[in-house]
Amino acid sequence: MGNRPILLLGAHGQVGGEALPLLRKLGEVVGLTRAELDLTDGAAVRAAVREVKPRWIVNAAAYTAVDKAESESRMAYVLNGDLPGILGEEAARIGSAVIHFSTDYVFSGEGSRPWREDDPTGPLSVYGASKLAGERALAEGGAAHFIFRTSWVFGARGKNFLRRILQLARERDELKIVDDQVGSPTWSRTLARLVEHTIRRAEERTKSGGCGLDEAVRPVGGVYNASSRGYTTWFGFASEFVRIARKANPERTLARLVPIASSAYPTAAERPKNSRLNCEKLARELEFEMPDWQSATREVMEEVLLESPAR
Repeated sequence: MGNRPILLLGAHGQVGGEALPLLRKLGEVVGLTRAELDLTDGAAVRAAVREVKPRWIVNAAAYTAVDKAESESRMAYVLNGDLPGILGEEAARIGSAVIHFSTDYVFSGEGSRPWREDDPTGPLSVYGASKLAGERALAEGGAAHFIFRTSWVFGARGKNFLRRILQLARERDELKIVDDQVGSPTWSRTLARLVEHTIRRAEERTKSGGCGLDEAVRPVGGVYNASSRGYTTWFGFASEFVRIARKANPERTLARLVPIASSAYPTAAERPKNSRLNCEKLARELEFEMPDWQSATREVMEEVLLESPAR
């Protein structure tokens, strides 16, 4: 089992790209991109898993176009709902374990209390509903698994809110940013570190306990919230990284940020107002502490500014 590789899907995505070098510390990794494996083709996915025979499947691939999902619901459900179920079935067949990512969008966003893993779900959008379907399909697939619900993922590379707003701030005089949705911006590298930590911890347990991977994972497997410590709004998040950019390059003119209500910025998909996630279970059961969103933002901005200091 220990000599079998790790299969990483979405190897060029935000989380997958960060996870690939970390997972290589644990042995052979077969990292597949969408160009290399059509994730909408269930038969092709099954064939790939059977060929690789991985000990772990890390699914960092997803349909993440929240607004487009409203008009492309079938595609969203294939990638977010059907794919995890297929992976769960194939993993159960060969005795491997699965790590999968879900989202705060499975919740309704009501109230102001941070959501716990056992709180009732109530997605407001096709995207959220498709991710919830994927959680359930993976669980029903029968494999030992971890599902990490995260929020507001960002990083120095890839398509995300931070990079998009920085680009627009360089091009415009004023930017209006929603200020009544609350959540935790979460660094893609932190999630990659969580994957490495989880695999390493489970495999150490197989060695110390003399048990199989299935026995090591099932007692602690299931759904976990995994987002940064602390909360802010989209406006608060943007204000922080734009402030860092201004301080690093005072001569560069950046847009003035204006807070607005969600109602002033209508979108095809409704977003939850309260995306706070309670991550106490993650710290308690898996002994992994998420960093605060401000320190993660500073680290990401150091990389962004290093890559393009004059832009």
